[in-house]
This record gives sequence, structure tokens and C-alpha cells, in this order.
Amino acid sequence: MLLMYIIILAAFLGWTMINSYFMPALPKGKSYRDKDELVSILIPLRNEEDNVPDLITNLRKLTYPNVEFILLDDDSSDRTLTLLTELTKGDERFSILEGNDLPPTWNGKVYACHQLSERAKGDYLLFIDADIRLHRDTIQSTLTLIKKMKASMLSGFPAFPVSLWLEKLLVPLQHFVVHFHLPLLPANWTTRPAFTAAHGAFILVKHREYKMIDGHKAIHNSLVDDVDLSRAFKAHGYRSLLANVTTYTTCYMYRSNKDVWEGFTKNLFPGLGRSLLLVIFLFLFYGVFYVLPFILLLLGLMSYIQGMPMFTLFFPYLLITLQKAWVDWITNQSIRLSLFMPLSALAFMLLLINSTMRGLKQKGYVWKGRTYS
Repeated sequence: MLLMYIIILAAFLGWTMINSYFMPALPKGKSYRDKDELVSILIPLRNEEDNVPDLITNLRKLTYPNVEFILLDDDSSDRTLTLLTELTKGDERFSILEGNDLPPTWNGKVYACHQLSERAKGDYLLFIDADIRLHRDTIQSTLTLIKKMKASMLSGFPAFPVSLWLEKLLVPLQHFVVHFHLPLLPANWTTRPAFTAAHGAFILVKHREYKMIDGHKAIHNSLVDDVDLSRAFKAHGYRSLLANVTTYTTCYMYRSNKDVWEGFTKNLFPGLGRSLLLVIFLFLFYGVFYVLPFILLLLGLMSYIQGMPMFTLFFPYLLITLQKAWVDWITNQSIRLSLFMPLSALAFMLLLINSTMRGLKQKGYVWKGRTYS
């Protein structure tokens, strides 16, 4: 029984390594050689005064020559709008918008992105979050890849510097879930909506095709707008690409453990299609394959202390650590975090329960002062 368990975990490791090769990475260097098409960088902001100074400084350093920056203040209660106005003064590439009142049935961020797209003139639209920082050559590299792959949308999970304890357990797990659970071959080389993942902090789309699918208006009430936008492109026969963008994009996602908890709670159950069956399966799956190895590790240590070592009990923990370490390595994350994979799995299981219970009880999901059903 233990041998079969070890074989299964070894198969998970092998699958993850093979699967990762079907996620292309942004090419290094200024490899974009086509005409300088206009790129509109579109950024919704709600209570982001802490991010605004670094964000504006970062955007000014981009080397792509033909770019416009459109930033929308989404009814912030802090100094976001004031800082945006002050720090972009004198730079004609920047336009600052004040968001309209949120219409019924619309998700806040989706409506902000819709308003931004209505003002954009670019051949390409790059939607990023206020907590994203871009490498100076990100635009050239991203344009090179989206053209090479003949895609209409490109998204990617950025690199995640983490400092909060809950952040360390959960945020890098996003990369793990994608590389392990999403079959990347059909996701990136077909237009089947069932195989889809995206990250809302970094989405590049061709403006023409974006308009053809009705843009964010088509997903106006989505809580997982990034995935649903990708599915909308695929449903219309357009390719949507998930790329490894960690060399060129960095995301400072959360400011507190509370934000981590609320952010993942908001996305988990809706992201699973509100399927109770899938929630139960994932809860049991992560318990059996990613928490149990830690228990076996403890039993192995006890057997060693008692002078009757059972070294096979160490193998499950070693295999899941190697699996997580592989993903951490290719996504520019600290490999040391892989040692805590059982704790990450346990935190994920607790979040599954919390997100599901809130969804089933229709308490709504709280994010940035707004409650969504």
C-alpha cells in the first residue's frame, strides 16, 4: 500500500515537470522587431495610495516607445486620485479617469476595466493591477510571444515576493495549482474553454478581438473575471495563452494576512464553478496526498528515534517537496518554501471550507470594501 502511494506521488512529480514545458516563457531581450504598434496600459485603482508612487515610477521606466497609460480611480476613499494627478503631471502619456458609479450586477473591477477599455486607443490593451511592477522591456517581450504564438490574449501569473506567513503558504501555491492541475498542452494549443487559467494582474489582449467578444461587458458579473475573459476568447475561436511571465512581472499582492484570507476566499469557490462535488474532491485529494506525507514523516522520525528506522516513510514528504520545489524554481520563487508544502495544503483546505460555506450561505464575498454575491 505504501509502495503504491509512493509511486503515485512520484507520478505527480513527473507529470508536473513534463506539463511545465508546455507553458512558454516570455523571451529575454528586446526581441520585438515589428512596427511600434500602440499599446494601452490600463490600470484600475481602488484605495491604492501606498502603491501609486512606485507604480508611476515603474511605468515611466518602460522602454517601449509607443505607449499610453490610462489609470482609473475606482471611488477610492484615500489619496489615490490626488497622488495620481500630482505624480503624472506634465507627462502626456498619462490619462487619469474618475470611475462612474457601479451599475447593478457589475463586478467592481470588471466595470473599471470596461471603462478603461472605452478610452483606450491602442492596438493592444494591457490590463495590470496597481501592485504589479514590470521589467523595463516587458512590453517588447510580451508582444513578441503573443505574435509568435498567434494568440489574441496572453496572461500569466507574476513572480510573488512574499513576507506575510499566510502569504508564504498560499500565494506561491497559485503557480503549483496551474502547473499541476491544468493540462497546459490543450490550454495553450487549443481553444477549448474547459482548459483555461489566467491571472487578472497581467492580461494583454488584441484590441480588435477584444471588441469582437464584447470585452469585459461580456463577463460583467464575474468574480473570476480573468478566467472568464480567457474563456470568452476561446469560446469565440480565439487562442488564449498562459505564459510564464515571472522574469518580467512582479506582484506585491497583499498587505496583511486578512487581505490574503479574504482574497483567496473570494476566488476559490466561484473559481471552481461553485461545484460542491469538486470542493469535496480537492479537500480529500490535498488531505491524502499533501498533508498525510507530513504525518508519515513524523512516524518515520519516531521509528528512527526508537532504533527501528522505516526510511520509506520519508519518501512521500520528499516527493511532494521536490514537486513544489520544481514549480518554485521555474517561477522564481524561494525554493525553501517547498519545505512547508503540507502546511500550504492544509491552509488551502481550510480556505476551501471557508469560501464554500460563504458561497452556500450566500453571505457574499468581501473585497476592498465591497461585498459580492
